[in-house]
Amino acid sequence: MPNGAQILIEGLVDAGVEVCFAHPGTSAAHIVAALDDVPRMRPVLCLVEGVATGAADGYARIAEKPACTLLHRGAGLANGLAHLHNARRAGTPVVNIVGDHAPRHHRLDAPLESDITSLARTVSGWTRRTYQVTELAGDVAETVAAAYGPPGAVATLVVPADVSSSEADKSSGTGRGEVAEILQKGPRSRTGAVPSAAVAAAAEVLRSGEPAVLLLGGAATHGPGLHAAARVAAATGARLLCEPFPARLERGAGLPPVERLACGTADAFAQLADVRHLLLAGATTPAAVAAYPDQHGRQVPVGRLIPDGCEVWSLAEGTEDVTAALEALAGAFDPPRPVPQKSPRRPGRPTGELTAESAAAAIGALLPEGAIVVDESNTSGLWLPDATAGAPPHDWLTLTGGAIGQGLPAAVGAALAAPDRPVLALEADGSAMHTPQALWTMAREELDVTVVVFDNRSYSALGLELMSTGADPDGERAADLLELSRPDLDFVGLARALGVPAEQATTAEEFTALLNRALAEPGPYLVDCDVPRAGV
Repeated sequence: MPNGAQILIEGLVDAGVEVCFAHPGTSAAHIVAALDDVPRMRPVLCLVEGVATGAADGYARIAEKPACTLLHRGAGLANGLAHLHNARRAGTPVVNIVGDHAPRHHRLDAPLESDITSLARTVSGWTRRTYQVTELAGDVAETVAAAYGPPGAVATLVVPADVSSSEADKSSGTGRGEVAEILQKGPRSRTGAVPSAAVAAAAEVLRSGEPAVLLLGGAATHGPGLHAAARVAAATGARLLCEPFPARLERGAGLPPVERLACGTADAFAQLADVRHLLLAGATTPAAVAAYPDQHGRQVPVGRLIPDGCEVWSLAEGTEDVTAALEALAGAFDPPRPVPQKSPRRPGRPTGELTAESAAAAIGALLPEGAIVVDESNTSGLWLPDATAGAPPHDWLTLTGGAIGQGLPAAVGAALAAPDRPVLALEADGSAMHTPQALWTMAREELDVTVVVFDNRSYSALGLELMSTGADPDGERAADLLELSRPDLDFVGLARALGVPAEQATTAEEFTALLNRALAEPGPYLVDCDVPRAGV
């Protein structure tokens, strides 16, 4: 007779969850042991919970189905919250399994006792605690169904140690039928239908001839959704923009060109200066990262990235089938017109001084077809969009929720979701130090990930934020908090210690040669890109 742990894992793989990013503890002992009984589940050991949760996010963005995490009680969940927050903001389906004490142990207030459910609710769209092993199969199925729920969500299941160790007959459980239907119909089955009135209203707005922008988010930034949006733009003259931080943007030569909306108020206002209609297609009303002081003299609601005279319309919300809405909208303007495509264009291989700009040129010159780029380059990435726009087709993953340290774990997950595609992780040095343990997992799993660390020895992004908020970053103590020095970080030594080959580049020629070698060879490789800080 199986125990609860076997029922849990079998239920997950039956529902299509086949990869488990684990940082387990005592509460998950029987689940760990059961992995040998269910070989269809691939366990991936992560040295810290933030790597596990960030990897689950990266996996699901590419696979379009959830992986699961395996975490240890409230403390382990708390360590992984930052990247569950990013997953929630991305609308990523993640099944979050958290082990806990047996109920009889709660009254003792043991050292690891905590309110797991309250912690989980801060990042989860759905939570459940299993109390009896006979309920576990149904709870697993409902958890997976909730993760697939619109538009994808973090779904957390708390499994006490006595439930995972108890024996019981398998139960069909409620929820299995829903999971089976989702798996049969595909990811779009989890979204709601868009009212025809919303499509008709959008079509009327676009027929007005007034300047309009389609702001894309969610499924509209890749696959059929992106191509339907491009048909609308070709038929109406509307511009295509996407959210400042898309979960997954499909881009490159031969694809419809989509510019990202700036996250800064002044730049966003410049992009939308003449726009009279902003149509949201899977995106939310754009807002600034923070409530910056008004420096532009515009009478607009605080924090909204919308200039005066621009009216906002909702074609499809994140919980609705934005792809179907865009296809219906495109159909309103048939016969179809040719869709503009980005022309192939690569920068020349740079020479001379190594800067963030010359590094971007090297990346644009060498980016392989089908690459997955995980971008957490922050201030060093300002030149990347233009340098890579005409490269062969690729996917671009961004930091959706602003919780830094997501890039390296997400690259782990993306590489496991698409082992036949090269993954390029572009990391700022400060962000890289949040989850460097991901390098060890890359080495252990022999993942084809090339890591570029933009090493400018400072928190340049924070310096810019201080200036944006009106704070003075030039004081001695303030400036010291922005410096990554005394001692300098040794990313080459750190990577090698964690099993990843690494070299440092100090000239554009060195960086280009090292990047070319790293992309050509299988397995992980780190290039320390020694660049001056932003503005220097």
